[in-house]
Amino acid sequence: MRIGIFDSGLGGLTVARAIVDRLPGLDMVYFGDTARTPYGSKSRDTVIRYACENTDFLIQKGAQLIVMACNTAASVATDILREKYDLPIFEVITPAASLVTSMKNVRKVGIIGTRATINSNVYTDKISTQRPDIRVHAIPCPLLVPLVEEGWINKPETKMIVKKYLHPLKVRQIDTLILACTHYPILKSIIQKKIGRRVLVIDSAQAVANQLELYFENLVEKQNVYDQNGSTQFYVSDITPYFEKIAKSIFKRKIPLKVS
Repeated sequence: MRIGIFDSGLGGLTVARAIVDRLPGLDMVYFGDTARTPYGSKSRDTVIRYACENTDFLIQKGAQLIVMACNTAASVATDILREKYDLPIFEVITPAASLVTSMKNVRKVGIIGTRATINSNVYTDKISTQRPDIRVHAIPCPLLVPLVEEGWINKPETKMIVKKYLHPLKVRQIDTLILACTHYPILKSIIQKKIGRRVLVIDSAQAVANQLELYFENLVEKQNVYDQNGSTQFYVSDITPYFEKIAKSIFKRKIPLKVS
């Protein structure tokens, strides 16, 4: 089975790496829509259109299962994709929300994401439905995706902006922070330092990898899933200066890119 993964840019590579680590041997094709990033500032209809176009592209490349490695797209387009396409559609929101609600000691949760993701209230709704006792504080952080895409990972300006965004959550003394954007794990060390070591920082990459592993364990035709060479293909809609550099840092090897 070939897995198709898409994101608005390079952030979804964190999800792709988690899946490769957890499920080696699977065929995978990745698409980063770098020409149209960021999605977080786009309208709902535009993001839905992009998500459908990305899915069509991955299916053309042989994908039999889709992972929406973009919180913004997942927050507005999941139901539409599942209705439109007759193949398994996975997203990054439900696994992370379920992981948080399964932890008994969690009481105050902070969420940071793009403006579109935060405005959708999808994380807040999922957490509140499963655990009404958890207080949720969600903050949009629209500048972080462009900073990551530009490769400004360790710039003083980036650290200052992260600190500014996290200040309201720090004041509220949250115990858990969800990185509701797959770009944000690339800034995880900075985020952890600014929010404080006592706060548990959760990204959706590991959570969705866990969900996929469980899905494949329950498949009857396991032989067709695991007996593969694990070929990987990486496509982007535009090769940006820092994509190759950050992709290499995530996968610890040079990633050959193709322009779609």
